[in-house]
Amino acid sequence: MASEDPEKKTEVVLLACGSFNPITNMHLRLFELARDYFHETGKYKVIKGIISPVGDAYKKKGLISAHHRVTMAKLATKNSDWVEVDDWESSQSAPQVKLLCGSDMLESFRIPNLWKLEDITEIVENHGLVCISRAGNNVQKFIYESDLLWRHKNNIHLVEEWITNDISSTKIRRALRRGQSIRYLVPDVVQAYIEKNNLYSPESEDRNAGVVLAPLQKYASDSKN
Repeated sequence: MASEDPEKKTEVVLLACGSFNPITNMHLRLFELARDYFHETGKYKVIKGIISPVGDAYKKKGLISAHHRVTMAKLATKNSDWVEVDDWESSQSAPQVKLLCGSDMLESFRIPNLWKLEDITEIVENHGLVCISRAGNNVQKFIYESDLLWRHKNNIHLVEEWITNDISSTKIRRALRRGQSIRYLVPDVVQAYIEKNNLYSPESEDRNAGVVLAPLQKYASDSKN
């Protein structure tokens, strides 16, 4: 690791957006991997991690209420001394905010009308992102095939998870619907909250079924006007 004056390191805030439906240990692991990566470069100091669950208006299939998802995220980060849930306000002068995501979110950039081109440009050009690659995803190839991402490839930090972890919220919900154990797959406090509130069931998975995602609804509406 390079030996540099800590005062000269660029301060970074890691921001992870998503449904967190529910939050899993893999979501939390993303932050640890990204922080290790930046610290090992000797050029950056990660000062904060922020988890920002999407709102109910996103209308994703199977999405339970934001109240429960935010509560579970707060429970999951309760013992963290640097990762918080969406209410952090910077006390620093001007840290860089970088979007923290998995390869699935990065690859969602190519879904027609899901993202505005100007929003993607704003992220990769003016902020940057940290992508934790999952097994079976060729993120570098995806970046190569996108002129926009390739142009800003130096602002896209790829971190490989060498210890395979295939946990996903989708698989957690499937296990719960089938009455299978999710212990050691999500934080214990999150599992307890799910069980106490009986959050995931076949009925909850059908919520928003057949409903177009909110960003796509807006695009369709704008196209008609």
